[in-house]
Amino acid sequence: MPQFFLNKRLILLLVSIIFLVALIGFSLKERKELTWSEQFVKDTTGFVQFLFHQPAQLVAGFFENVQDIKNTYKENKLLKARLEEYVMLEAEVQTLKKENEELRAVLDKKESLRDFIPIEATVIGRNPDRWQETVIINKGEQQGVKKDMAVITPSGLIGKIQHASQFTSTVQLLSALDRQNRISAYVQGQEGSVFGLIEGYDDKRQALLFKQIPFDAKIEKKQLVLTSGLGGIFPKGLPIGEVEEVVPDEYGLTKMAYVKPAANFYDVDDVIVVKRKIDAVQEEETK
Repeated sequence: MPQFFLNKRLILLLVSIIFLVALIGFSLKERKELTWSEQFVKDTTGFVQFLFHQPAQLVAGFFENVQDIKNTYKENKLLKARLEEYVMLEAEVQTLKKENEELRAVLDKKESLRDFIPIEATVIGRNPDRWQETVIINKGEQQGVKKDMAVITPSGLIGKIQHASQFTSTVQLLSALDRQNRISAYVQGQEGSVFGLIEGYDDKRQALLFKQIPFDAKIEKKQLVLTSGLGGIFPKGLPIGEVEEVVPDEYGLTKMAYVKPAANFYDVDDVIVVKRKIDAVQEEETK
């Protein structure tokens, strides 16, 4: 009996092998149409693949999107860092450009200063409560700075030395509301010079007041106002500003002009303290 079952299993195995070989040969044969069984198997396989393909694509797409978001975040972070570096570099370039222009202007101004000795200085302090009145510079008596010396920028006159310490000094600006802040000045015209005094500052118009102008004097807009050198403090020819408007004074005996300052009182970095040559000569003679 066991021998019979053994032979039966062997026969079944051989038949299965023969059927499988025949099926393979049949499937490899070139045919125009597939059998119903092959169609069923292919359709069933395709349907199962379709069912698993869509979720697999969604899952794969989800992880790809997550990875893309991570990459985008990293790139965005990197670009922001580079943008911040660019902004800092741009600000540094603008600062250096401004300093370069100011220093070039100072050098050009030094070449034209024949009546006084320039003392270069830098603004190191400014009180917010007295922003329009004073600034502090890093040069003092040890560098030859003294009270009442004129202080200019490459654009023009900004004020005078109010106090001088050993290594620092306080500069009183022309915009300071001080009645004693007077400067002898003149207007450079075609028919001659017209003299007067820079006395006061109009904060609303941001203009200096050029007073005590003779009533019959001819002054026009855009004419330059310069230091006259007659006050005994400032050398002659320092630019103060240009005429904006001429009006009669309150008594009608003289005229007054509004003068637009040549220098910017609000943005002051590098200045030149003016030491008149005549004062330097007198100092040398007294030694």
